[in-house]
Amino acid sequence: MNITITKPALQWFKEEFSFPAEGENYIRLFARYGGCGSIQSGFSLGITQEPPAQIGAQTTVDGIIFYIEEADIWYFNDHDVTIKYSRKLDEIEFVHQKSEG
Repeated sequence: MNITITKPALQWFKEEFSFPAEGENYIRLFARYGGCGSIQSGFSLGITQEPPAQIGAQTTVDGIIFYIEEADIWYFNDHDVTIKYSRKLDEIEFVHQKSEG
């Protein structure tokens, strides 16, 4: 499973979250109960700024580690996720696509 962050989405994260100048910076993607998710009925994708316990998937962009805990991998059901920024809605959005391979 792959995590991709577009440049506009990365800029959104930098503006919305306080990242320390030194040390590691983390953004966790996690399965949360409720909301409007497109992969698992009754669940949606949440984000938070916290260090990992056990990383299941990750990508690092411009010093920020975007990751999914091993315990939340089930939510993605063999899908990659791309995080984009919607200028129209002024918020990030998640696009899921079946993983290749």
